[in-house]
Amino acid sequence: MISEQSWADARVLWDYHQMHHELRRCSVAIGLGSHDLGVADTAVDLYKRGMAPLIVFTGATSPTTRECMPRGEAVHYRERALELGVPASAVLVEPEARNTGENIRFSRALLGSTGVEVTSALLVSKPYEQRRAYGTARILWPDVEFVSASTEKTFEEYVRDIGDARMVLDMLVGALQRILFYPKLGFMIRQDVPIGVEVAYERLCVQGFTSRLMK
Repeated sequence: MISEQSWADARVLWDYHQMHHELRRCSVAIGLGSHDLGVADTAVDLYKRGMAPLIVFTGATSPTTRECMPRGEAVHYRERALELGVPASAVLVEPEARNTGENIRFSRALLGSTGVEVTSALLVSKPYEQRRAYGTARILWPDVEFVSASTEKTFEEYVRDIGDARMVLDMLVGALQRILFYPKLGFMIRQDVPIGVEVAYERLCVQGFTSRLMK
């Protein structure tokens, strides 16, 4: 059972992880691979709304996606996009990235190799990965303006649709830990973390939502 306090703390982290950027047209939409096909759906929606003329899907497999996406996250995302009516010419696939840093570096290299000029990018991720992805992209590709985007859902809707509440809470905690510690390692820019967010994170750690923490 997940306590009411843990649910409340998880909502605090959920709200913090989202950047609340105003969407605008960008050079490209970059969909970061994960277990959540909603990332692909959101990238497709943005493409159809004219917010980007090109989509890059990036991601290999992970322990979380090995069974549900055996051909790789980016490949499954592309298949989803084609099913939803995006022309193949508007989708590029980067199938090797295994973490957020590689998502950005490898996507940058792919776009450079194809001659696409990128001045801005819609960074499409799971809702609770927005801040982590943004902080990583800013340090690895500083001359590009990034706009964070995700499926628009409440915390409760997202947990219901994923169907695994503990995994979502573990992910929220793991993403926050990286925001706290990765700037010290040079992996992302420093971002202010309000004390209330840190307290919620620490309580969730004590309650055992730690499977996604770095050792």
